[in-house]
Amino acid sequence: MKRGFMRKSTGLILLVLLMVLPWYTPFQIYLSIPTHIKTFAQSEIINPDETVQASAEQRVQYATDLMENQIQESGEQEIVYTLNNIPVKKVNVEAYDDFKVIPGGHSVGINLQTQGVLVVGHHLVTTKEGTTSPGEEADIQVGDNIISIDDKEIASMQEVQPMVKQAGEEQQTLDVTLKRNDKVMETELKPTYDVKAEEYRIGIYIRDSAAGIGTMTFYDPQSKKYGALGHIISDMDTRKPVEINNGSIVRSEITDIKKGEHGVPGEKQADFILKDSNLGNITKNSPFGIFGTLNQSPVEGEWSKPMSIALPNEVEEGPAKILTVIEGEKIEAFDVEIVNTLDQSAPATKGLILQITDKRLLDSTGGIVQGMSGSPIIQNNKIIGAVTHVFVNDPTSGYGVHIEWMLSEAGIDIYKQDKKAS
Repeated sequence: MKRGFMRKSTGLILLVLLMVLPWYTPFQIYLSIPTHIKTFAQSEIINPDETVQASAEQRVQYATDLMENQIQESGEQEIVYTLNNIPVKKVNVEAYDDFKVIPGGHSVGINLQTQGVLVVGHHLVTTKEGTTSPGEEADIQVGDNIISIDDKEIASMQEVQPMVKQAGEEQQTLDVTLKRNDKVMETELKPTYDVKAEEYRIGIYIRDSAAGIGTMTFYDPQSKKYGALGHIISDMDTRKPVEINNGSIVRSEITDIKKGEHGVPGEKQADFILKDSNLGNITKNSPFGIFGTLNQSPVEGEWSKPMSIALPNEVEEGPAKILTVIEGEKIEAFDVEIVNTLDQSAPATKGLILQITDKRLLDSTGGIVQGMSGSPIIQNNKIIGAVTHVFVNDPTSGYGVHIEWMLSEAGIDIYKQDKKAS
């Protein structure tokens, strides 16, 4: 009986401890301290010869909240957190040489040339016997890229019609190579004579280019690599990512802004400035934005100086600024609030939630609008990320992406320097 009573009592005590422990402040502090930190030299961090005192009254979100001194050079170190002089947790710290890029904020015009031609819809061809769609019969789907016809690579819409006409007049089929998602496939397409249009047609709508505006996030003065938008470009009809063959960015000038409202996103309206030719090329269209290399430096202003970047674990909830253009080409800083931030250890597109608090920007735009994507976010004189998406039901708020992931997508290795022995 006693043994059974003891087992039940022990089990009950353990159950109570499991329920109470998560609410116990020192235990919360322990869980909140990571086992590994990446940071940059000159960041706020403890001297390796010291320990960190964590008081029970202190709410710890990140280990960096407790860091008091600065690391002066890169290297690997260990720090020990203590509670009432009792060692609590050992943390491995990797410090790297400070990394800087130039913040953007520039409004840029975006020109994309698709890989082959993009199928954006089907239509019916009227024959003497009725209506048909040769494209659908050949299982050519919306979102497919036609990359070659009869073994000839297709680069533009203008190349397709003469081939359709010749094959129709000769009563031949066309051997079509398609790219669908990541798969390449073959099909046969037979042009059909349209009695209304009086020409041979294939029953599909195609497009070979896309254009729009966005905001540059950063550029590296050494490599000339840049990043913009912070999100992927999708075709407006197919809703699928645009497979690019080549592309370019040009200067653009904001001429008007349609304010965002509840349920209706606003947008910037702009004119492309072509007199200075292309600012740079576009080599990648990814979930983290568009990337390429600059041919020339963008228009300079008060923000055109190298600025340190912040890693995800260094971003704080609280005040910040975004750089963007609401009139002409003038880059301005506007107040925002970081509502939530995730300490991401792997690339992800939604790392921040921010809210526009600047009265002038709210009066001008209503919040985050189309064309603002890519606007760099600045906190504590560091670039922490970029604006990416607006909340449709609340245009004053939206998502942001951490700058580390955009730099990685641009092919910039912020950890490339050799670590020094500590």
